[in-house]
Amino acid sequence: MPLRVTFVAAARSSSVLAERFEDDRPLDQAGWDAVQSVAGELVPLAAAELRYCSPTPRSRATGDALGYAPLVQPALRDCDMGRWRGFTLGEAMAREPSAVDSWLADPRSAPHGGESLMSFISRVGGWLDTRPVGDGSRIVAVAEPSVVRAALVYALKAHPSSYWNIDVRPLSTITLAGLGGRWNLRLEAVSQDRV
Repeated sequence: MPLRVTFVAAARSSSVLAERFEDDRPLDQAGWDAVQSVAGELVPLAAAELRYCSPTPRSRATGDALGYAPLVQPALRDCDMGRWRGFTLGEAMAREPSAVDSWLADPRSAPHGGESLMSFISRVGGWLDTRPVGDGSRIVAVAEPSVVRAALVYALKAHPSSYWNIDVRPLSTITLAGLGGRWNLRLEAVSQDRV
């Protein structure tokens, strides 16, 4: 029986324009309000046999608010951004434009001194491939949108540059079904309220 891993993107901790690399800020009021507005749809995922989350405050708070009582998984942490940690993309671009260009163009580069995009995708994929398998195993994982993007690129065996073309909105969900190394994207029907 294939394993089902449903990723829930953490609620927001800032506006899109204020998002920072490796953001450690807790949920903002809009994030809390959004969790409450979708709780009816997402709370049933708490029935999963295993419930995990990224180590960030907003991922933990999102999981707790939905009743998941998730176990923190260090492998689901955001990409290590080295000296750009805490910067917005605009701030990094203003300080090191050629380094940012290199990082965006080459998935193997890590000009910030942290983790390359390839390493990040591989780390998240390694976590995905090592989940325990059992009859009807269901897992829910609350993670940063960047982690969900990395999981999708890995599962679909897409070129790493496709990472930049995936938009994962806060509190969106995706389900991957399969076994280690062979994953399928499973799109679920959603209510019109969330569209």
